[in-house]
Amino acid sequence: MSTADRFREAVDNRDLSSLDSLFTEDIRLYSPVKFTPFEGKPMVLGLFGVLLRTFEDFRYVGDHTGTAQTSADGTTAPSAVLLFRATVNGKEIHGIDLLHFADDGRIKEFTVMVRPQSAVHALGEAVLAGLVADGLVPAEATAPTHP
Repeated sequence: MSTADRFREAVDNRDLSSLDSLFTEDIRLYSPVKFTPFEGKPMVLGLFGVLLRTFEDFRYVGDHTGTAQTSADGTTAPSAVLLFRATVNGKEIHGIDLLHFADDGRIKEFTVMVRPQSAVHALGEAVLAGLVADGLVPAEATAPTHP
């Protein structure tokens, strides 16, 4: 079974312990709601805990495999694209998970892309609230910033 298949199975089963073994220690996750990536296995696993609680009716609906250039170092790596559908706060989301694999087969880079814009906004609010509730980001991250 490929890493992408094991990842998909772990998400389907909401199994964080299985996800742990699939990620490199220095994994980077690029989110549609944050400019800089989430970095390192503890933070990415924490984020997945929030995501698994936040998404309603999450399901993968397709996949593609091949190679792609990574964001971190620009190297070409084996990759998989998993297409998904979900709902967040009543908003239907269409998205993809782009997984880049390290030489040992574990996931070293992960990019999430979603549409439409209103769903990105709803997802961002829900995830931020979950990250604050889990102590992964400070509460002041929820306060609006003014120049």
